[in-house]
Amino acid sequence: MRTPEEAAPARGERDLTRRGFIVAGTAAVAVTSLTMISQAQPNANPAPAAALMKIAFTVNGTPRALEIDPRTTLLDALREELHLTGTKKGCDHGQCGACTVLVGGRRINSCLTLAVMQQGAEITTIEGLGTPEQLHPLQAAFVRCDGYQCGYCTPGQICSAVAMLSEVQAGIPSHVTADLNAPAAWSEAEVRERMSGNLCRCGAYSNIFEAIQTFAGKRP
Repeated sequence: MRTPEEAAPARGERDLTRRGFIVAGTAAVAVTSLTMISQAQPNANPAPAAALMKIAFTVNGTPRALEIDPRTTLLDALREELHLTGTKKGCDHGQCGACTVLVGGRRINSCLTLAVMQQGAEITTIEGLGTPEQLHPLQAAFVRCDGYQCGYCTPGQICSAVAMLSEVQAGIPSHVTADLNAPAAWSEAEVRERMSGNLCRCGAYSNIFEAIQTFAGKRP
C-alpha cells in the first residue's frame, strides 16, 4: 500500500494537467468564435423579398396608384410613398389616434390597416380638409380656441372630430348615450367619450373640447 506522499501526483504531472486544461479551454473558445463568425456571414440564399402589389385609391380627391409591399400599412403608404406627412405616426399600435384619417367619411387608425386593404377607397387626410389659405372650419376653431400645444396629435384630433360630427348627425350613439331613441347630444360627456381614442400628451383637452363645441355651433 502506497503512502499519501507516493499516491499524490508529481508536481510536473500537476502542471501538465493545468496546462492541458488551459489549452483545451482556449481551443473550445476558438471553435465557438469561429462558429459564430461563420453563422454571421451573409446567407448565400436569402429569403426572397415579398412581391410588390399594385393598388389604386383616391386620396384627398386625387386618384393615386402605388406598387408597394403588401405588408405596408396605410399610414406608411401615405407618409413614405405619397409624402403626406400631416398624418402622424405616434404609437403605431392604434392606441393614440395620431394617425387618424377618413376612409369613406369614417375615421380609422391608418396604422392598423394595410394599404392594399383600401383598394378603391376614398381617403381624406388632414391635408385634404383645408389649406393654410382656406382653413376647414374645425381647423379655424382649433386656432381660435388654442386647441393644441406641440401640435403632434392635432391632425388626428381634427380628422376624428370631423367624422364624429357626421356620426352624431347620423344618430349613431356612443357608449355614454343614455337614450338610444333621442337625438344625439353634444354634452361634454358625449364629446369626451367619442374623442377618447385620440390622446393629447400635452393635456390640451379642455381647449380641444371648446374647439369642437365651437365647430359644432354649440358655443359662440
